[in-house]
Amino acid sequence: MTSPGPASIGYTLRVAGRLEPHWATWFDGFTVTGESDGTTTLRGSVADQAQLHGLLAKIRDLGVALVSVEADPAVGGPDAAAPAQRGLLA
Repeated sequence: MTSPGPASIGYTLRVAGRLEPHWATWFDGFTVTGESDGTTTLRGSVADQAQLHGLLAKIRDLGVALVSVEADPAVGGPDAAAPAQRGLLA
């Protein structure tokens, strides 16, 4: 996982089905949490949009359905509350 800092942005990704916590290493250190509704939540920070797209590609490669992607200021660095201002969300 990228160390939180001025350039990092926190994200919460949800996927259908259950992934075991050991997948955290493969997902760049994002935390992997099984939810009671049968989905899995991945939370962590990325340095830039390219790293986010890499994580999304890994989800695609696993063949699991992506449920949602949300910027999460509670996870990222100091600038995480305004990702659109840095051109990462348009």
